[in-house]
Amino acid sequence: MNLHAVRAIYRFEMARTRRTLMQSIVSPVISTSLYFVVFGSAIGSRIQQVDGISYGAFIVPGLIMLSLLTQSISNASFGIYFPKFTGTIYELLSAPVSYFEIVLSYVGAAATKSMILGLIILATAALFVPLQIAHPVWMLVFLVLTSVTFSLIGFIIGLWADSFEKLQVVPLLIITPLTFLGGSFYSIKMLPPAWQTITLFNPVVYLISGFRWSFYGMADVDVGISLGMTAAFMAASLAIVAWMFKTGYKLKR
Repeated sequence: MNLHAVRAIYRFEMARTRRTLMQSIVSPVISTSLYFVVFGSAIGSRIQQVDGISYGAFIVPGLIMLSLLTQSISNASFGIYFPKFTGTIYELLSAPVSYFEIVLSYVGAAATKSMILGLIILATAALFVPLQIAHPVWMLVFLVLTSVTFSLIGFIIGLWADSFEKLQVVPLLIITPLTFLGGSFYSIKMLPPAWQTITLFNPVVYLISGFRWSFYGMADVDVGISLGMTAAFMAASLAIVAWMFKTGYKLKR
């Protein structure tokens, strides 16, 4: 493995975060804090507890997951799209760097940034409500798996997109609505039975449910199923990335 190349790309992507600190870190933290204040105050005044957990604490895993999903996709998609936009990706493809090393460096950097952001949001939330993490190891496992999986999805979007506008289509029209409808701010057990069944077709439900279980030991879906679904999403994303590189989809003109 060309570790020098992987390290160079990884460090370049991480350095871009430092150059855009306001956009990469500060802005998502402020946005999440506003979500927390608005939803925690407006809805929390009507819903005191959910399954014995104060509403303010209940929504913390969902808020972290919301930022994690959107930022993972954004970081990875922009990271690979920009070399396509400037034309420097052809230099990268002609260099002695394998496809695996390219994906590892770009996705690794995007996932690292998302995990750092998630931990910062977690620390910020602790200023508002008392938090407990019943299973810290599993919390980190879900954090890593989700960051890597959605960074892979962002990588796919970056390869597929041929304009900056297309980079925003999937996060805005698909990922964000699925996150809001996936139990970020409520338990799906609060829904009528028919809607509970429909909601189970939302893949984000399994991510949020598993992540919330790591905090409070409660889940809408069995944690084993959540973990399995997350692993399945990652495997599917890896397969699509491999196919795109193998066929040269949106890479070769």
